Amino acid sequence: MATRRNLPRILIADDHTLVAEALKHLIDTEYEIVGTVADGRSLVWVAAELRPDLVILDVAMPILNGLDAGEQIKELLPRVKLVYVTMNQSADLAAEAFRRGASGYLVKTCAASELIMALREVLRGNSYLSPMVAKDTVDSLLHHPKGVDDEGNTLTARQRQVLQLLAQGKRMKEVGIALNIKTRTVAFHKYRIRAMLNATSDAKLFQYAIKHHLIAA
Repeated sequence: MATRRNLPRILIADDHTLVAEALKHLIDTEYEIVGTVADGRSLVWVAAELRPDLVILDVAMPILNGLDAGEQIKELLPRVKLVYVTMNQSADLAAEAFRRGASGYLVKTCAASELIMALREVLRGNSYLSPMVAKDTVDSLLHHPKGVDDEGNTLTARQRQVLQLLAQGKRMKEVGIALNIKTRTVAFHKYRIRAMLNATSDAKLFQYAIKHHLIAA
């Protein structure tokens, strides 16, 4: 596919249209913006179709969170670069993003010049971490990965999708429509999730979803 002046091709994902448009206008002269999307599931589909060089994405997105979406994209397109731009300064979250294939992690309050510098670094093959996130802590977390029995790894990808949508306030029927599965299948997933997490209420499920970055706090 022909590209505009052979510029690196970038796909932007953010559920806030204003943010997505601002990012687009900020970098449009230096890169070819191949598209913008507003939810994680659409991001995976569009990335698979357009095969960008780099994806700018948020962690908290509807339907499928950015961490799971990014991981799926890396499985489909191992060479693609992922740069997270988020409000969350958590070192644990940044480390998890890098574990799942991220090349960059920035905070949305950063200067425009920092974003431009970060994209250039990542496209050169380097990684970039915002100075607003504690680098020493991120390095420590990356060198001491979570164990296989860690609570955050107990759910399957489908169960995380179901839990995210339920925690966003959707009814089981709506979750079924969003994921193209039957309502009774959603109910079964919810039952299994509660049993696996030993969650005695929906509030406990909501707390888990926040803790593991399936939804924003």
